[in-house]
Order: sequence, then C-alpha cells, then structure tokens
Amino acid sequence: MAFHFQSRLATLAAALALTACAVPQQQQQPMTIVQGKVEQITPTTIRSEAHTGVGAVLGGLTGVGLGSLIGGGTGRDVAMVAGAIGGTMAGSQIANNAAGAMPGQEVFVRTDSGVLVEVTQPVVPGLRVGQRVFIQGQGNNARVVPQ
Repeated sequence: MAFHFQSRLATLAAALALTACAVPQQQQQPMTIVQGKVEQITPTTIRSEAHTGVGAVLGGLTGVGLGSLIGGGTGRDVAMVAGAIGGTMAGSQIANNAAGAMPGQEVFVRTDSGVLVEVTQPVVPGLRVGQRVFIQGQGNNARVVPQ
C-alpha cells in the first residue's frame, strides 16, 4: 500500500514539475516604433516577476523527500503529504521574497500623432522631460528610449 501511494505521489510530483516548466508558445509580433516627446517622468518601484511555480514545485518535492525519511507505513505517507504541502508553501514564499523591487519610472510621452502614452520601465539614465524619444514595442514590452 505504501509503495502504491509513493508511486502515485511521485507521478503527481513529476506532472506538477513538467506543468510548471511548460512555457506557452508566443508568436513573434513585429516591433512597433513610435516617435514622440516626453511630457512627464515619475519615479516608481517595479517588482520583478517571481517564478513562484518553480519555487512551489521544488519546495513540494523537497518536502516529499524529507517526509519520506520519517517513520514508516501510514505515518510515513502522512509525513510525505504534510512535507509536500509545507514545502510547496515555503518554496512559493521563498520565490516571492527573492523577487525584489527595482527602481523604475513612469514615462508619459505625447506621440507625434497627439496620443498620450504611459510606459512603466526600469530607469533609463539621461531621459528627461521635453526630450524626443522612440517608444519601442507595445503593451508590457514597450520601452521609451532617447532618439
């Protein structure tokens, strides 16, 4: 019975690891470049992306491994499940803590067509109000760079 449970748990852990590592296919969109003039720059803080899924899976697997070292029979199975749950929570929290904040800036650009665009990005040294710039990309991937 214990071997059957461990086999299922190992299969589940492997499936979780493969799912967390899967990256959805993204189609490459053409780079858009728009010209404009900086109207305002506001300092901000950008929180970097955390890979909590990977941290959770690794924590869960570590918890299962540690739980398997405790006791035997049903008690061992319970320890493995508790280790998996605790490890998943701890791994997720560690990944969140590792994702620190970095200085950024909200840049408001009036495009040559008259549209006001706001881009939040890491600090670009030398960027100033009144400066002619390019907005490269779109959406979350947009960046403001000097001309």
